[in-house]
Amino acid sequence: AAEFEAQNDDYSSIMLKTLADRLAEATAEYLHQQLRREFWAYAPDENLDGLDMIAEKYQGIRPAPGYPACPEHTIKKAMFDFLRASEIGLGITDSFATHPGSSVMGFYLAHPEARYFSVGKIQSDQVSNHAQRRDVSLELIERYMATIIS
Repeated sequence: AAEFEAQNDDYSSIMLKTLADRLAEATAEYLHQQLRREFWAYAPDENLDGLDMIAEKYQGIRPAPGYPACPEHTIKKAMFDFLRASEIGLGITDSFATHPGSSVMGFYLAHPEARYFSVGKIQSDQVSNHAQRRDVSLELIERYMATIIS
């Protein structure tokens, strides 16, 4: 993509980044399928077609930081450190954006009753408690959870 940009070929750069984004997402979905069928093997006989996959008719979810079920971005730093992501060329900015942009991260949850949800507005005592349990500053949590703080 950088080579395309250096050649002022923005279209090819955008298309390559779009393809990389889709491949990253497809890889995460494939890994989720492998977890269900083989690695954790809680659904070894699962045989879903494309429409069933799109409709998420499988057991388990994979929520990701920054989305409604996990709106807190700062957890990405702990994930990156735990996974030693920098060792394979992944990075995270001071504002918790991942790079390359086509990076995907999240949690795999296998419980049969796991469903996607949205976190509603939270109160200041919850924000304080969260910051304390995470051992990070209250200001940091308030900054990155501002849209859901009541």
